[in-house]
Amino acid sequence: MIDYQNLIDALAQDTLQKKGSLQEKTPLQQWAQLLPEQIARGLSQQRWGDLPQWQQVLADLPALTPSTIDFRDGLTIGAPEDASDAQRQALKTTLMGLHPWRKGPYDLFGLNLDTEWRSDWKWDRLLPHIRPLDNHLVLDVGCGNGYHCWRMYGAGARRVIGIDPSPRFVHQFYAIKSYALKSYAVKNNDPTNQDLPVDVLPLGIEDVPPDLAAFDTVFSMGVLYHRRSPLDHLRELKACLKPGGQLVLETLITEGELGHTLVPEGRYAKMRNVWFLPSAPTLVSWLRKTGFKNVRVADTAVTTVEEQRATEWMNFESLADFLDPNDSSRTLEGHPAPQRAIILADNY
Repeated sequence: MIDYQNLIDALAQDTLQKKGSLQEKTPLQQWAQLLPEQIARGLSQQRWGDLPQWQQVLADLPALTPSTIDFRDGLTIGAPEDASDAQRQALKTTLMGLHPWRKGPYDLFGLNLDTEWRSDWKWDRLLPHIRPLDNHLVLDVGCGNGYHCWRMYGAGARRVIGIDPSPRFVHQFYAIKSYALKSYAVKNNDPTNQDLPVDVLPLGIEDVPPDLAAFDTVFSMGVLYHRRSPLDHLRELKACLKPGGQLVLETLITEGELGHTLVPEGRYAKMRNVWFLPSAPTLVSWLRKTGFKNVRVADTAVTTVEEQRATEWMNFESLADFLDPNDSSRTLEGHPAPQRAIILADNY
């Protein structure tokens, strides 16, 4: 079983607000009270029939102790000499029980977990533009297996909470965290250390209490185009931010002037659930309309088949299968090929 008690305790100990002689629970404390029931619902075997298989993967992980860890310059846990070839093969076989692995890459004891996405490339594109995360409380919405959560922590965040409704991705995260915890225990010379302030909850943004206003930085990457109501999603993100907090929004866009939005009637790049692809000026306008200030486009990039591709860790179809074989600038359906933007906005 995944243990969330340290996270729940940390949120429950959030600083009390005072009104006269009365003390009221903060929004984070109120969320802490809701979390046990929310987690149980998100990890329900009745809802997810494969849950016992994913839990067994965590139980079967080889007993390895990493001598090194790096979340800042990449995502490396353990050196090659910390594991034998047989142990590395056992680790690979076990982790394959959580296939497909989409976000990464990870280097575990010399095992290259080569995921579908080079998520490190996205991180390298956005990091120079965002505010320093030092001592920030960070929320990562739609975080997948939590790759970027670790990078946020490596960049100085005080605590990172990722949310994703897929329990397979949640179990991928805790497979990685099980080794990260061992590394921190060795580093701190404390074998009882079981606290590392990075967690992924089996929740969606709709499970986060309204008007939380608790996070210094909120990331939403690869989510907006999956939402039927993008403006509602932007409002939900804004409600999670403290006054003065920053939103880091990464999403698909299309070329065009202010007001232009692509609304695919069928699929987009074989995806059923793509609803709106705004132009960059339109997206900036949406954010301003939602109440964000100082909205700016930090980066745009066309997704390449080097950044998103099938590997042995994700051996289903990937970007090369979604593009017109005769014209890589178009999807199979004839739409413009995927282009992504990073937008920054402040909550004032």
